[in-house]
Amino acid sequence: MKTKGFTLLELVIVIGILAVLGAVSVLVLNPAQLFAQARDTTRIEDMGVLRNALALYVSTLSSPDLDGPGVKACATMCFVQTGGMSANCAGRHAAARVTDATAARVVDGTGWVPVNFGAVPGGPALSVLPIDPTNDTNYFYSYACDNTAKTYELNANMESTRYASGGADDKETNTKDGGNADSIYEVGTDAGLDL
Repeated sequence: MKTKGFTLLELVIVIGILAVLGAVSVLVLNPAQLFAQARDTTRIEDMGVLRNALALYVSTLSSPDLDGPGVKACATMCFVQTGGMSANCAGRHAAARVTDATAARVVDGTGWVPVNFGAVPGGPALSVLPIDPTNDTNYFYSYACDNTAKTYELNANMESTRYASGGADDKETNTKDGGNADSIYEVGTDAGLDL
């Protein structure tokens, strides 16, 4: 009785073809860049959500306080969740609002964005403050404001080659976001986004 099966040579050929296909897939798809693009998409969405929440806060309160309770230096400070700083805050003195990751996300004015979103009639537009998906000294969100003019700026650093300055879908260059830093994604209401 003769049994049917694969020969050793046939198995080696199939394994070789699968290895080549796997290598080509990794080279073509570049999973590291795909993950970086996904994190950048989250950053873009988070900046939009924060911008909308701040716009609602400023437009619904008669005297909005953009620098929070007890903070008197909105125009000279850059607020972040993480203590490490990089280009996001330029020459501005950086003030890390909190170090505890849970407390950093509260929306009552004590989180990393010093705005009491709970003061908005009908409740806050967001339940927690977003933080950068990587949230380290290179990739983090920052906030600056001018409490007199009631303007603000939110910043994030893109990490993928697609969304970074000069990439195919560049979000950082001044002509794309209207800001003053070519290597940072800037959104907000400040004229020139130069806080």
